[in-house]
Amino acid sequence: MQPLAATRSSPAIVRGIDNLPHKKFSITGNWGHTPSVSTNPLTNLASLPFRFKAGGESKMPAAVAHSHRPTTKVTHKPFKSKTASKHELRDRAKGKVPDERGLRKTPHQQVMSKFDRRNRGKQARLAKHREHLKDNSIFSGRDAAPRVVAVVPLCADGDAQAAIRHLNGSLDIDAQVHHGNTRVSIDRFKQQLQYIPLKRDLSACLDATRVADFVVVILSANEEVDSLGELILRGIESQGMSTLFTTVDGLEKMETAKQKQGVLSSLKSFITHFHPEQEKLFSLENRQECTNLLRSLCNTTPKGIRWRDDRTWMLAESVQFAHHDSDPTIITGVVRGRGLKADRLVQVGDWGTYQIEKIVAAPLPKHGKKNDNAAVEEESDKVLDEPTDDRDDLDELAPDDIAMNEEDDGEDAMSTVTSTKKGVLLDDHHYFTDEEEEARKVQKRVPKGTSNYQAAWYLEDVSDSGSDMEDVEMADDKDEDEEIGAEDGIEGYAQPEPTEAGPSEYPQSEMMEELGEADDAEQLAQFRSRKRDEVEDDKEFPDEIELHPQVLARERLARYRGLKSLRTSPWQEDEDRAHEPEDWRRLLRIPDYAASRSKSMREALVGGVAPGTRVHVYVRGIPAATEKSYDASRPVTLFSLLRHENKKTVVNYLINLSKDYAKSVKSKEELIAQCGPRRFVIKPIFSQSGSTPNDVHKFCRYLHPGASAIAAFVGPVTWGSVPVVFFKRTTAGAAVEGQEEPDLGLTLVGTGTALPPSTSRVVAKRVILTGHPYHIHKRIVTVRYMFFSREDVEWFKAMPLWTRRGRSGYVKEPLGTHGYFKATFDGRINPQDAVGVSLYKRVWPRNATPVRGQLLEANEHERQHEGGDVMMA
Repeated sequence: MQPLAATRSSPAIVRGIDNLPHKKFSITGNWGHTPSVSTNPLTNLASLPFRFKAGGESKMPAAVAHSHRPTTKVTHKPFKSKTASKHELRDRAKGKVPDERGLRKTPHQQVMSKFDRRNRGKQARLAKHREHLKDNSIFSGRDAAPRVVAVVPLCADGDAQAAIRHLNGSLDIDAQVHHGNTRVSIDRFKQQLQYIPLKRDLSACLDATRVADFVVVILSANEEVDSLGELILRGIESQGMSTLFTTVDGLEKMETAKQKQGVLSSLKSFITHFHPEQEKLFSLENRQECTNLLRSLCNTTPKGIRWRDDRTWMLAESVQFAHHDSDPTIITGVVRGRGLKADRLVQVGDWGTYQIEKIVAAPLPKHGKKNDNAAVEEESDKVLDEPTDDRDDLDELAPDDIAMNEEDDGEDAMSTVTSTKKGVLLDDHHYFTDEEEEARKVQKRVPKGTSNYQAAWYLEDVSDSGSDMEDVEMADDKDEDEEIGAEDGIEGYAQPEPTEAGPSEYPQSEMMEELGEADDAEQLAQFRSRKRDEVEDDKEFPDEIELHPQVLARERLARYRGLKSLRTSPWQEDEDRAHEPEDWRRLLRIPDYAASRSKSMREALVGGVAPGTRVHVYVRGIPAATEKSYDASRPVTLFSLLRHENKKTVVNYLINLSKDYAKSVKSKEELIAQCGPRRFVIKPIFSQSGSTPNDVHKFCRYLHPGASAIAAFVGPVTWGSVPVVFFKRTTAGAAVEGQEEPDLGLTLVGTGTALPPSTSRVVAKRVILTGHPYHIHKRIVTVRYMFFSREDVEWFKAMPLWTRRGRSGYVKEPLGTHGYFKATFDGRINPQDAVGVSLYKRVWPRNATPVRGQLLEANEHERQHEGGDVMMA
């Protein structure tokens, strides 16, 4: 091994020496061994490198490489923590406990200990348990309310009474099943069930399922569900339904187990298509499965229906009709939902809305001691509630004297003579009218006695002194009664907005050949030959209309106006006063819907006969002739209406057209709408949904499959978001395309939800007049087939023009007498483009009439009678 001093040319040695301290020392030792460092400056001085010698040679050997200390060495930043460690925080606090709960805003952000978290979980469990007990408290006790079970057969061979016998037989209960309500006591589970055996009647099924706690549908292992069964299932699902159970009849009669399993899988696939939560199908022939179903009916808490829980309802156990119309009808049943108040109106089935005379207790007789029976007799005559001064009346409209002032204010607007207007209403202004001519007059100060002809020669005011001066209004050269025509070469004064007509820039450069009447009519027929089916045209050309050449547009479209923007332009309601329905001013107006709804629903929470009480309700006003149409096998329901729910207003329903209904529904077509406990025959007007700054919404002529819109009509108010079901009457027995079964006479066309009513919501019907570009010169276009007279062009010349390809323009001047006119656009248009103008008028909703009788059994005379009273005025 060579000594370390002999390897001065080695770069590794040089780098190692650079790291040594700056002091005199010597290194001795061999390579590979630990060197010894000496502090004696005279020891082995010759062995040091050249640059460490005090008096070394001035010439550096060539073999030594240049090296120096790095000056760009990266130094890492020290670690800085935003928050100190736990022990540092503990030292800073000096024993104080920080109150971190004050820094947290929500309970979820609170820092809680393990004990607090456990306590909160316990409180949540107790609260949920109390809520569960509250929901089931009405079904517990000696005088508990029965659980209402509606049994609905969906197949033709389904028998609801036989199904109830199977259920009772599984627990050896010998109870007679009637056609009407059947009350059965289940001693094993300490509950009472009230069965409603139903037939395949749509109206009865809808009425029973909306008051039932449980709905039991019956499927058949031998027959499929037909169109009527599917209509019933879709109807009760759309109106709102409580807990559902599915049973199968005839499953045990299958020959083989494989066949039985296949049928069960098919039926399960059918019911899960409508209700995916149905995982279990109960066989009615199996005693154990019937027992399990009864256990579920007695122990399960019904999920309820939201809109129903906000009101009071009752299933009638018996009805005692009056002998005279002045006598009350007695309806007996158990109060459910909220407390029943005698001050509120009640809706009794499809019979109508009536007032309550009084509410009397009706406890059931008890099988026990004589004292108990005597107490029951005393309670049976006890009056629980009677009407007060706060009683609701049956008036649907406001009194005439309330709306008298508003009608008087509108007489001036209705008496406006339209003949004085020279142009169509655009936004809030009539352009080219006499008022504008008055505004265009200029006042000058001229000497007294100066005529209008002499005053025209004064360019400015003659003098500032007013002693010999008078104000003279300088009118235009034309007479006031003479219309300003474009043939004069001047339009008057130039309007600042592009919607105004202006003088032509090319009066002599464009020559138009005016066709004869025969040639013009032939070309018009060829142009309109593309018209096809009305529904298909509405999809491809919505809102387009075609005027007859012999009809004046200003008379045909007298009620229409122009809007620069459908969303933001103001709508002048004074122009509509003359066309309002007769009772429009007497409708209920709700300025703040949310506050009014909350107030009405809060009133239902307090007072009234407690739920679970069996009572006799004395209803005043039911005609004695109703007894003739009464059928004990059909359920009768009683719903208490909230305050003001009998008042009429403009009702808005959101309608979603069913995808299974392949046809389009025309606006103002007769439909049957069921909202909550009431059904109406309506002729709604459809409009686009959403909110706009001016509360103006476009009218829809058709509602196409899969689309949604707002259906508006005049009817009673319904507070809250209540489901709505829409039916349409069809020809019974007619062949339906794509189906083997004949038409039932009623079809479910859509579903929806009740929206806030509003009388200020404007539904604007739009019509589009289209024209054909006849001659194009740069941005100047000659348009034809939009109007057919010069007067119509003059009337609508303030309207803005547009094309399908996005160009906008305005009318310059009329040409000839056949309705041709020049128009200027913001760019060159395509010859295949179409020029259009949009006009709007307000559409008024029509009145609704209540449905009387069954949905599928209404006779033709009743339908014509209901349809004849639809119009309000």
